[in-house]
Amino acid sequence: MSHTHPTVYIAGVGMTPTGKFLDRGIKQLTAAAVHAALTDAGFATSDIQSAYFSNATQGVLEGQSMIRGQIALRSMGFESIPIFNIENACASGSSAFSLAVQYVRSGAGEIALAVGAEKMFCTDKAKMFSVFDGAWDVATVEENKRNLLQMGHGVEPPEGSMSKAPYSLFMDIYAAFGRFHMREFGTTQRQIAAVSAKNHGHSVHNPLAQYRNAYTIDEVLAAPPITYPLTLPMCAPISDGAAAAIVCSEAALARMADRRRAIKVLASVVATGTNRRPEDVGQHITARASKLAYKLAGIGPQDISLAEVHDATAIGEIVQSENLGFCAFGEGGWLAESGGTTIGGRIPINTSGGLESKGHPIGATGLGQLHELVTQLRGEAGARQVQGARLAIAENGGGLFGLEEAVCAITILGR
Repeated sequence: MSHTHPTVYIAGVGMTPTGKFLDRGIKQLTAAAVHAALTDAGFATSDIQSAYFSNATQGVLEGQSMIRGQIALRSMGFESIPIFNIENACASGSSAFSLAVQYVRSGAGEIALAVGAEKMFCTDKAKMFSVFDGAWDVATVEENKRNLLQMGHGVEPPEGSMSKAPYSLFMDIYAAFGRFHMREFGTTQRQIAAVSAKNHGHSVHNPLAQYRNAYTIDEVLAAPPITYPLTLPMCAPISDGAAAAIVCSEAALARMADRRRAIKVLASVVATGTNRRPEDVGQHITARASKLAYKLAGIGPQDISLAEVHDATAIGEIVQSENLGFCAFGEGGWLAESGGTTIGGRIPINTSGGLESKGHPIGATGLGQLHELVTQLRGEAGARQVQGARLAIAENGGGLFGLEEAVCAITILGR
């Protein structure tokens, strides 16, 4: 990549804890993450030349449907610079990061900020769940539902495996993805539970995670059902939180407090889907995007030390581990159950605890993944450190279109 494109670095990252913060608004969360990233890099507010602000729910929940980034960032002293508002559903944060990288790579400036913030908890429960209603084509809702839910046909939910309490329709769709995988490849509910137990185990060592309780596979299986094959610990929660990354050029590294802590951006790819049949798993949006990212980085899946993937539910991690090339299609469940994706295993996945336990503040999620990868590549992850981590990949998906995510962002980082 270096012979055609100048190298771009992550100079600093910052992240708030993820959780339920009824007393903190978007401005406070944004400020906390940005200050942490600036401090980490050793940069000042005045060093930032362009900013990319990601948020997906503030329009629905607070009526702030425009200029969110200008408002959140001005209140902490950002003036004059270009500020862009990025909404790409759950892939908003990594999309903002990709644009910040493009800005620096193009030579338009030396230092750019990507920050995502989300305030999803509110007193109105119905309103809180309604934020997801716009994450697919609202003109064809019944058709969307029909196409996605029929992927799960042929696998009958056992008695008592469906929740009586209300939950997001998207959980039904993830369950359909899960049943499709079970029908096509023989994946078991126990393998899906193994992913969840592993992620909750990892999160015990992440001080920023929303949930830090360990579960055994049997405890995950015995937990309250959501919709078969999913139980409660297999699903990402509603979350508040913010995360930020500062990217810079080679020349700007001289301003860093300690340039040895800079991490190289080897690839940043954002893709949209194609029309395909459910059985054409090799044409999945993530499979296609990750192939391109590996090519740009000049590496393959076998070179990756660790991955953060978008596990809005545990079946998501199984599907994405296959799409990223860590195993053959259909073998993701087996890979998880074998311990291969646990810290110390062949390819540790979601060392942060993943979305299931770290939390899923939509607009901040992709940048939260990068916060974890940077921490790992610097060797600063403490009890959850992957030994000798050199190359890392993040996969962040958003929305639904056709049979898969509407958007996929892949980032590859290196020491």
